[in-house]
Amino acid sequence: MNTNVKPTVPEVIDCFRAYLSKNPAWGSLHVVLDDGNVDDASVDFCIRYAKEHGDDEGTELGRILRQMSRTQRLKLGRL
Repeated sequence: MNTNVKPTVPEVIDCFRAYLSKNPAWGSLHVVLDDGNVDDASVDFCIRYAKEHGDDEGTELGRILRQMSRTQRLKLGRL
């Protein structure tokens, strides 16, 4: 994925659905995708949390979220 271009929800939705199926409360991304705290600081918190807990998939998805708009983050949280 090109990091200079904002990812779209259709491009990443399958990855997020797969993560949600293994982590019903959104795992390391809970604060953003379940609680709706879609600001950059909350995404950064989730990335740090995922790294600290060895959640490689959550870390990568957090990096994707960081590239997305607040509206896109809210849309993913409504899966």
